[in-house]
Amino acid sequence: MDAAFSAKDDEFRQDVRAFLRDATPPKLKYKVDNGIEMQREDVLSWHRILYKQGWVAPNWPEEHGGPGWTLNQKYIFDEELGLAGAPRLITFGINMCGPVLIGFGTEAQKKQFLPPMLSSEHVWCQGYSEPNAGSDLASLRTTAVRDGDEWVINGSKMWTTKAHWADWCFLLARTSDAGRKQEGITFILVDLKTPGIEIKPIILMDGLHETNQVFYTDVRVPVENTIGEIDKGWSIGKFLLAHERMSGGSLGTHKTLLRQLKAIAATDEQSGGRPLTEDPTFARHIAEIDIGLRTLEAFNLRAIDKFSQNGELGSHAL
Repeated sequence: MDAAFSAKDDEFRQDVRAFLRDATPPKLKYKVDNGIEMQREDVLSWHRILYKQGWVAPNWPEEHGGPGWTLNQKYIFDEELGLAGAPRLITFGINMCGPVLIGFGTEAQKKQFLPPMLSSEHVWCQGYSEPNAGSDLASLRTTAVRDGDEWVINGSKMWTTKAHWADWCFLLARTSDAGRKQEGITFILVDLKTPGIEIKPIILMDGLHETNQVFYTDVRVPVENTIGEIDKGWSIGKFLLAHERMSGGSLGTHKTLLRQLKAIAATDEQSGGRPLTEDPTFARHIAEIDIGLRTLEAFNLRAIDKFSQNGELGSHAL
């Protein structure tokens, strides 16, 4: 049975909508609505608003600063952010590295990294993809060789979103060639101010600077920045991706974009004075997108229901 929203969930949704309506700064709302590129301080100012409300880390337990929400509430919150056109956060720390630290980190690591991550004092990015290891991530070639109490990291990471804004990066590096290629991979936290790191921008087709290639040359990182067991980072990576897949934020954002597209098309007159929405080809494409979003929503709700039952996502997250 798919997840069903209760009356309490519906009340929660209304509370979230009211908060987003009242708390979103007009300047940021204007930028989002008009497709104006956000600057680092814009994003962090919105992060601090959610932090003050206690809502910036929906997936964190209360003892670490989370709101203690149910899965349904987390999903509703993410979806409403997208539907409201709220500014998008840099979520690599909050939604990805944070749950990993909570699940696999030592108490000392949690104490060191979680508070500044929560408050936005530290901005994080993800170092997974490489020039020759994207969809086949286990083929990664960035190495971390142990030298006493330090890792010496060499290699490069590709498509590292917001690395130019980040203070820290969590990455996967190869620490052993023994066994299958999924083995011998370790999850390591890297301070991006460390000598030997070079960040080169990748400018996208729209002219925006969202992503980067990051080069690591003899970068020395304390071994104590290892999360979980050495050579067992692949399982941590899978844990991270499974939890990332339960977000409804992308769905809400795409619903908003589709609504905006329909509104524009309804007033965009083509030859003959007919609106674009009356063009059969355009209407078919819009219908296909709409069906795709509804299908995605059904899969998301099914994944939540599956996870609520047994704590596992399995094929429903794929």
